Amino acid sequence: MIQYKTPAKEAHAEQIIERSRFIAHVKPVESREEAEAFIASIKSSHKTATHNVPALVVGDQFQLQWASDDGEPQGTSGAPIVQMLVKEGITNVAVVVTRYFGGIKLGTGGLVRAYTGSAKMGLEAAGICRVREMSILRFKTDYSFLSKIQNLSQDGNFSIEDIIYEEMVTLKVATEMDKAEEIKELFGNLTAGTASLISETTELVKIAL
Repeated sequence: MIQYKTPAKEAHAEQIIERSRFIAHVKPVESREEAEAFIASIKSSHKTATHNVPALVVGDQFQLQWASDDGEPQGTSGAPIVQMLVKEGITNVAVVVTRYFGGIKLGTGGLVRAYTGSAKMGLEAAGICRVREMSILRFKTDYSFLSKIQNLSQDGNFSIEDIIYEEMVTLKVATEMDKAEEIKELFGNLTAGTASLISETTELVKIAL
């Protein structure tokens, strides 16, 4: 089940519109505090900018939405960015669009297009991933089965999230909720019943689009 979409990584993108320089900064975040710390760091890095327009959306149901126009005409910058994020289904994200004014006014519509367009460029640079609730299975097995398991993971029915190398190898495997029993059976057949299931939980996992 897809919970939400979020940026895959921190990134930035830049464009020039009518001599004004727009720089979009994007970061995936888990809380308002993390978002505010990121916003503050961008403002500190661009103290001489004409505007540093912040926007954030946090929560799997977009519960927290906040933005500021930072001196631009009301409703022309921060709010349209938040609206774009929610419309695109993107959350747990902080965005700051920095503007160095180039001397040419863009008008209300021009500002909305410039800020939302810059934010979209930032999101494209960051990449978007899906966050899904997945079944997490931890298996302990003999090293002799490791390469076969890794090869099978290429089929897409499960992914290997972590490997711990000790006396035996421990694999953290993620799969769709409705495929957990199938994967347990697969591991049993592959290892002639020698693989032991250590734990079975659920986690939110990022999957690239």
